[in-house]
Amino acid sequence: MGKKRMKLSELQRLTGLHINTIRRVYYNEGNNINYKTLEKLCQALDCNVGDIFDYIPGE
Repeated sequence: MGKKRMKLSELQRLTGLHINTIRRVYYNEGNNINYKTLEKLCQALDCNVGDIFDYIPGE
């Protein structure tokens, strides 16, 4: 989102996801993510899964 200078509300409009779902992913507050949600985010942001998440061992 930062690279595209996109607001949460714009991503919500593009994906149809609830704003709270997007917020939890953005702020890393969730414990899991649905594959459909991930697919919608990747499509809207024109990116791959690895562009959204970083693996940090031990966390």
